[in-house]
Amino acid sequence: MKTPHRIAPLVEDGLVDSVLRQLMSGKEAMVYVVQCGDEVRCAKVYKEANKRGFHKAVDYTEGRKVKNSRQARAMAKGSRYGRQEQEAAWQHAEVDALRQLAAAGVRVPVPYDFHEGVLLMELVADEDGEPAPRLNDIELSADDARTFHAFLIRQVVRMLCAGIVHGDLSEYNILVDHAGPVIIDLPQAVDAAANNNAKRMLARDVDNLADYFGQFAPELLQTRYADEIWALYETGKLLPDSPLTGTFKDVETLANLDEVMQVIDAARREEAARQARMAGESTDGADDN
Repeated sequence: MKTPHRIAPLVEDGLVDSVLRQLMSGKEAMVYVVQCGDEVRCAKVYKEANKRGFHKAVDYTEGRKVKNSRQARAMAKGSRYGRQEQEAAWQHAEVDALRQLAAAGVRVPVPYDFHEGVLLMELVADEDGEPAPRLNDIELSADDARTFHAFLIRQVVRMLCAGIVHGDLSEYNILVDHAGPVIIDLPQAVDAAANNNAKRMLARDVDNLADYFGQFAPELLQTRYADEIWALYETGKLLPDSPLTGTFKDVETLANLDEVMQVIDAARREEAARQARMAGESTDGADDN
């Protein structure tokens, strides 16, 4: 096929020999299958910000590091340069996350190069060498659902131990190759320690997994892995192989009745004093007349 203009610089630089076909078009990017020497890889071409369907970037970019104060000021002001830098930072976030997670043993595509808004990475393939299907495109038995769910929960834990929350994990951004699930699409990945939304996003990721696999194994709908995982993380006890049960008991604290009554009595006294002042002011006004 004709080489897309965004991939042409990679061809000119010798990183890509030819474009074989378009693989998919998503809300974030266009993905192409490309030939690189003896290997077949993927080229992910990020869409421009005004053409993307992802509108909640502010929740995901909180806590992300920037190169310097000039860049930070420009991004805050929303200048043209700032918007360009913000877009570049958004794209680099996926590259950085893939490298960090691959090093941590998470099953993600191997990133090879990033050049002018195009991410060159591993093609996740099935046993026949064809692009692996998405999770939502394959038939699952109850046992398969339980196995995949357990594996992906462990991947979520391994990601969090590396300091990362996916932020948009679902059956639509998980591929299944001959060895099992592979997690993809990470430009919105967040820093668990620096982003105030991390706990909520982790819970949504885990709930999405439970909702999907729960269609095949209903008992998974009752699990509370997100609460269990985050509680271990907050206390510094979470490890990649931490035992998990899927259960969680909310901590209930008994109210101190003496303190409650003291607050109520203080409020009553304050109100009585206010009423007395109002009555006195009313009487003074009547006497003046």
